[in-house]
Amino acid sequence: MTARYEGHAEWYDDYIGPGAAANVDWIVDLLGPGEGLCLDVGCGTGLYLDTIRSTGRTVVGLDRSADQLRLARHRDRAPLLQSDATMLPFAADTFDTVTALWVSTDIGDFAGLLKEAARVLLPGGLLLFYGVHPCFNGPHVELRQDGAVVIHPTYRIKGRHKRSPWWREGGVRDRVGMSHVPLPDLINAFIDAELSIDRVYEPREHLVPSVLAVKAFHRN
Repeated sequence: MTARYEGHAEWYDDYIGPGAAANVDWIVDLLGPGEGLCLDVGCGTGLYLDTIRSTGRTVVGLDRSADQLRLARHRDRAPLLQSDATMLPFAADTFDTVTALWVSTDIGDFAGLLKEAARVLLPGGLLLFYGVHPCFNGPHVELRQDGAVVIHPTYRIKGRHKRSPWWREGGVRDRVGMSHVPLPDLINAFIDAELSIDRVYEPREHLVPSVLAVKAFHRN
């Protein structure tokens, strides 16, 4: 199966790149100072590789899209691998940290990703999820011109959505669709992966939060 973002790399980088800086301080703060190896699952065009490195960690990037990785290699010196995030090509207990940034909407098996992330984490290792808030982003959300935000019953329809009548024409979701993971499924995926949730955050504290972050640890 062709990776969803194949053929969209330059457009995606131009479209998403300018807004990435708004997440940097949050990601650095949530990670905290660290050392050892960090796997950035779904690294895309490498927008956050240097952010992770700035915390003291040695970062390794992984993505399914060769097109996205092509730009990441021009952007950053980190080792980069092309692979499926639900079948990571690493031995158990390899990484001190795993980051999963903006991946829940772009993978069909988020629970499988977390189980693999837990497998490759060292005992006591940190996993940071930072991405789309499933309650307020997705095929169920209608942003009205008067500023109102309407949550439609399609919130309950989990899985892949190719189209939504409320998506911005020509935006990321309009181009590649999305996988919707309702909030209970997202949180339960951490529990099922036997990760210990430390804290849950809603960064960028707007009235309607657009981002959800979960900080979890590998159970010893």
